[in-house]
Amino acid sequence: MKVYIDVLFFLNFAFDFLLLLSVSFLLRRGVKLRRLVLGGIVGGVSIFLLFLPMNSFTLFFFKLGMSLIMLLVSFGYRDIRYTGKNLLFLYMTSIVLGGILYFLNVTFSYKQEGLVFYHNGLSINMIVLIIFSPLILYIYIRQGIALKNQYAHYYQVKLSIDHRTYELRGFLDTGNRLKDPYTGKPILLIHSRKLERHLKNPILVPYQTASGFAMLPCMKIDHLEIKGIGIRKHVLVGILKDKIAIDGVDCILQEKILEGNYV
Repeated sequence: MKVYIDVLFFLNFAFDFLLLLSVSFLLRRGVKLRRLVLGGIVGGVSIFLLFLPMNSFTLFFFKLGMSLIMLLVSFGYRDIRYTGKNLLFLYMTSIVLGGILYFLNVTFSYKQEGLVFYHNGLSINMIVLIIFSPLILYIYIRQGIALKNQYAHYYQVKLSIDHRTYELRGFLDTGNRLKDPYTGKPILLIHSRKLERHLKNPILVPYQTASGFAMLPCMKIDHLEIKGIGIRKHVLVGILKDKIAIDGVDCILQEKILEGNYV
């Protein structure tokens, strides 16, 4: 069997470079491109050492060690947590890309007759790696960043009304500017079903809609506790008739509530 050393090095370098680039984007490391290239070169060179006779145990720690060296060259060392997170995302990204490549290779390189698979002579590993790997990782990075940004706006909320506590999951809506025009209190929005037993004498607050002005029924609370932020008082709760159409969300927060500088 012929082994083309230059092709082997290039493929391994390209694969490692794409993985390091993905980690940099996902964790927003902001390192220079040349450091990622150097990390990719370390990964590319390491492929030659795999030809040395090693058992499975030794090979596992060798690969782990080379991964750490790649990360240190690319991102440097700050502390164990920083490096550990880099390593975790490197392997997570590698699993995603490797799994998709394996699926495509099995799909296109093998034929099936009943429960029997056999190779049909077509291998697309190189083609997929060169052409489709950047696209696969681009989609993965984009979705990963979008998911990370979205869940950064989620907060654990404890709402106290009439000495009764409700544990809710809140979402920060940066476009929410609702407040009582008379007292200046910001308004937290919640579906009526959550607090209908307390809605006896609502405070009607005018607000602007696309079709004009409307009145939002609101109520006073004892206090509001946001995990990681603190306790907030002087907040009104606006009652929505429609269910909040955000996955797993019970209430809508606004920035003024988090800042706490509205009174």
